[in-house]
Amino acid sequence: MKQVVQNYKSGELALLDVPVPGCKPGGVLVRSAYSLISTGTELMKVSEAGLSMVGKARSRPDQVAKVVQSVATNGVPATYRKVMGKLDSYTPLGYSLSGVVEQVGAGIDDVKVGDLVACAGNEHALHAELNWVPKNLYAPVPDGLAARHAAFGTVGSIAMQGVRQGESRLGEVALVIGLGLIGQLVAQLLTASGVRVVGVDPDPARCELAERLGAAACGDPSSAAVETVVAELTGGHGVDQVYLAAGGDSNQPVELAARLCRDRGRVVDIGKCRLDLPWNAYYEKELDVRFSRSYGPGRYDPAYELEGRDYPIGYVRWTERRNLACFLDLLARGRVDVEPLVSHVADFDEAVETYRSLKDGDLKAVAVLFRYPGPAEDRAEMEAPSVAVPAVKRPSGARSTPARAAKAPVRLAFVGAGNYATSMLLPHLAQREGVELSTVVTTTALSAANAKRKFGFAEATTDLDSVLGDKSIDAVFVVTRHSSHAELTRKALLAGKSVFVEKPLALDEDELAGVLATVEESGNDRLQVGFNRRFAPLLQEARKRFGARTGPANVRYLVNAGRLEHGSWYLQQGTQGSRFAGEGGHFIDTVSWLLGADPVSVYAVAASGNEDLQVMLRYPDGSTATISYVTSGPAGFPKETLDLVADGRALRLDDFVRASVYDGRKRWVSSRLPKARDKGQAAELAAFVRAVRTGGPMPVPLESLVATTAATLAVQAGLVGGAPVTLAGAR
Repeated sequence: MKQVVQNYKSGELALLDVPVPGCKPGGVLVRSAYSLISTGTELMKVSEAGLSMVGKARSRPDQVAKVVQSVATNGVPATYRKVMGKLDSYTPLGYSLSGVVEQVGAGIDDVKVGDLVACAGNEHALHAELNWVPKNLYAPVPDGLAARHAAFGTVGSIAMQGVRQGESRLGEVALVIGLGLIGQLVAQLLTASGVRVVGVDPDPARCELAERLGAAACGDPSSAAVETVVAELTGGHGVDQVYLAAGGDSNQPVELAARLCRDRGRVVDIGKCRLDLPWNAYYEKELDVRFSRSYGPGRYDPAYELEGRDYPIGYVRWTERRNLACFLDLLARGRVDVEPLVSHVADFDEAVETYRSLKDGDLKAVAVLFRYPGPAEDRAEMEAPSVAVPAVKRPSGARSTPARAAKAPVRLAFVGAGNYATSMLLPHLAQREGVELSTVVTTTALSAANAKRKFGFAEATTDLDSVLGDKSIDAVFVVTRHSSHAELTRKALLAGKSVFVEKPLALDEDELAGVLATVEESGNDRLQVGFNRRFAPLLQEARKRFGARTGPANVRYLVNAGRLEHGSWYLQQGTQGSRFAGEGGHFIDTVSWLLGADPVSVYAVAASGNEDLQVMLRYPDGSTATISYVTSGPAGFPKETLDLVADGRALRLDDFVRASVYDGRKRWVSSRLPKARDKGQAAELAAFVRAVRTGGPMPVPLESLVATTAATLAVQAGLVGGAPVTLAGAR
């Protein structure tokens, strides 16, 4: 299928061929009929992409701050790879469309194949021929409402949420500053609510359009006529509400709002304009400044948007989805008219040329629609696709190692292509001789297309079964969200593949038992978990310098994990497990490798009010280790520091940039700071590829992978029970 994309680094716009997204549970697959260009938000994004790197930095100081923080935590090289990887990727455009349901995912019962729906979301309602849309981001279109009008659903919801924030009442007077797409809709919604509207915009054509659609009067912001009209309509008191629907760097909108608003009036920011509030003006009138966050309650909440958890109507009357349905109802009943706002309708094949015309000013428009091929207005003619799913045969024999020619390249498939895969794994594999990146599989079409372009995969798809059924693929990398690791690992093992799965291997004991049952059933034990720190060159050298132990050791490992950004999927503990369950295996594996044994018991305590943990491990020879996993530490402090003391000697690792060994008479200190924090990914991948090529043992014994995973899972059990947890079968 085709999708509109942009490279934020170069500014390139393209109509790209990408795989069809899969239809996941909790949502529907929608074939687009019309999608709407937001001439404000989207053109701002397109314009930013054309700026120099300095210009991009100036336009997004929030992102610059994140980069500075990443440098402090991860170092310059790793941060540079991550930032450039994000910049030099295709990003999607679009967030408002209508289309016909082609496929219904599990758990969906409010729509059926052939229904017309309006869809929202800058990750789900994209300018693409097909989109997967979760339940709370679509709404059925009322009978009689045209698909081209239903495509306004998202921007209508944005305008509606702004009006709700203003708490307008019958008979009041409102000022709308900025009569672009959102401003025009705000003006119509206010008029439909019995509010008299005064509009402000420097474009006379937009002022005339707003008046034609119901505004009492409109004019240029610098015109005295606007102030005169406001005085006449309000008896000289000023407007009850001001809606800022303008963009740009001028501070004129907020100054005009203060001048024309009544005492204790309300100012609602909907657009993205400069907000240097003149203190005296806002203080003297005690103005109530409010922000309107996108489509309404639920926005940016993954539990609502992705998991389909609705808010009880008794507590949250107007959610994203309810706003969307309400706006569609107003359209269907003729209370709002969007047809006069449509300046241009372009065929989807002309998408790139349309964006360029808008950016260059050759096409002046309030709203532009893309029209997609197919009988979109005739719902009965749209049929659900049929997809042939190849059967996966379980391997036979005592041990399943794919047969390969001695000099043939190792053919790899990646399931998942997120930040970690594209910044820490694929750069090493793409440069490695004897490796062929065969296929990348993702649930979103564009991420697969990006990985294919950047790393040279031969194929990109959203069909996992086709990859597992491909006998020419030697190994599968599972680099998806944590909740899917165990199941995807099982499927790949049953298909006879060697498997590299990022940590964690499992999120609970049942998942771990399922993986082990699959190993026994299939005879395939070709498994590696991404515990990379034991492969770090600096730590390898320090361990060698420390030498063999004769007595028990004490280990102290401080992990300054830091706080996660709001909205991070790592915080979805209900589905993705706790943070420690997700990454704690890294640190347990490192300690166990240093001590040459697996833990026999685990004791864990948590600090009150945050996710800080103290995890104490006991080993067969009496050695102990304490892992302090803290999220409340300072941002600039090193992420990982480790000390091992035994036999009158001490080993210290300082955040993978320096290591040292002390023995009372002499000491060894790493001779120079490495250019980057090498945490062992390259060496780990080399060892895995070598094992796949030669058929030799996996880099880490399966028993060790299982022991580390069991110890990680035991931490949660220890927190619940408040007592040490003995690990059954520990060596």
